[in-house]
Amino acid sequence: MDTKLLDILVCPLCKSPLIYRKPANELICKADRLAFAIKDGIPVMMDDQARRLPDEEEI
Repeated sequence: MDTKLLDILVCPLCKSPLIYRKPANELICKADRLAFAIKDGIPVMMDDQARRLPDEEEI
């Protein structure tokens, strides 16, 4: 993931900064507990395609 891109991307719902989770290749919003997939190097930032993080999953 390009660090410059990561610096400007925010959660589309709450505008919080995102955390890059390299092993899962996804961007995490801690505030909304959502994971946005990265497909072919492009973040999929649509909330209806985000994965909801279960409460027991650590961020």
